[in-house]
Amino acid sequence: MAERGEKVKLTIDINEKYDGISITIHAKEWSNEIEEIVQKINQQVPKRMVGFKEDSSILLSPSEIDYVFAQNRKVYAHINKQNIEVNLKLYEIEKLFEMYGFSRFSKSVIGNLHQISRFELSFNGNLCVYFHSGSKEYVSRKYVNEIKNKLIMGDD
Repeated sequence: MAERGEKVKLTIDINEKYDGISITIHAKEWSNEIEEIVQKINQQVPKRMVGFKEDSSILLSPSEIDYVFAQNRKVYAHINKQNIEVNLKLYEIEKLFEMYGFSRFSKSVIGNLHQISRFELSFNGNLCVYFHSGSKEYVSRKYVNEIKNKLIMGDD
């Protein structure tokens, strides 16, 4: 979030004398980076999402979802090797679940990076990711470097 090459200094002070959490930002001037930090801190992150299968409404935890995809103008969460329809747009889920480690895989898929067990680079430049559940999905070339950096380096 800082300017390129500029490091952000982070200090965490855990002590029983404190009551609650307090965050202080020290900077020379207000910036877009500070605005982003404030927005992320204040952002409400949903704990679950409602999915629909047949006549049932199902509560889905982001941590259990392998990936979310769009197909035929509908959006589905892939969990436990089954597809469960959700009533949100793919870009809405991407924004809501970014804090849970979801990232764009392709134009029609976002995936949970925490559920990936391994990946292989295909001969065509795509990345094939395998999830702990045994499911697999492909990352298009456009997103390969971003995903690899997030998986290996933990970059945001």
